[in-house]
Amino acid sequence: MRVVVVTGASDGIGAEIARQLAARDGSAVALVLAARDEAKLDAVAAACARHGAEALAVHTDVADPAQCRALVAAAVERFGHIDVLVNNAGRSAHALFEDVADLRWYEDLMRVNLWGAVWCTQAALPYLKASRGSVVAVSSLAGLVGVPGRTAYSASKFAMTGFFEALRAELKRAGVSVTVAYPGVVDTRIRYRGYNAAGQPMGYSGLREEGAMTVEECARLIIAGMDGRRREVVMTLKGKLGRILKLVVPGLVERIALAALKDDVKPR
Repeated sequence: MRVVVVTGASDGIGAEIARQLAARDGSAVALVLAARDEAKLDAVAAACARHGAEALAVHTDVADPAQCRALVAAAVERFGHIDVLVNNAGRSAHALFEDVADLRWYEDLMRVNLWGAVWCTQAALPYLKASRGSVVAVSSLAGLVGVPGRTAYSASKFAMTGFFEALRAELKRAGVSVTVAYPGVVDTRIRYRGYNAAGQPMGYSGLREEGAMTVEECARLIIAGMDGRRREVVMTLKGKLGRILKLVVPGLVERIALAALKDDVKPR
């Protein structure tokens, strides 16, 4: 039985990854699901169980290193090993840097998006090495190209990208794969719950949502990358081209990034 730990599993991409794995693999997979919202987490676990998968819901705030360690301990206590860790938990933010008076929420964002993944990975690493398993990090296209209005979010995702690229090289001889996924705009509510300039929930999205990728397609692509032990999953043609254009015509990439913003949140 393959044991998969998924953080941020109560909603959005994480919940859909869990549901798709359960629907596909049934009793061949055990899912350890972590998030802060216990009611939603229990509902996702129940949905997975209906497909025959074993599902353990563990209330976890990844911004707390002790809870990250407790998550891994619960997984090992229940199932004896870990094959895959999916670092999906994250929070969004949209604010012009000049409008931010108190930067403490920048630190809070970094604790979730970067440190939560680092702490979970550190705790799980001995078990992943024993199983020659896989680590998946759900980053963002904002972790490849800086997006105006998203200095905090881009910083956290660039840091995440750098950490897991370096870790991939360190773990090559140990036989542990590291896959970094770079979703673009996905049809979830993450941007609505993200921080605004005052560090409060934004309540709406500052990005143009037309043509957003479905959460089902995003989860499918991440699972395919995980199963294939791929280095990266860059999900959109715009994202793939953006990496190349950034090296050749960086000014054009900046204009494209600005065009993705709604008019009321563009720099003045």
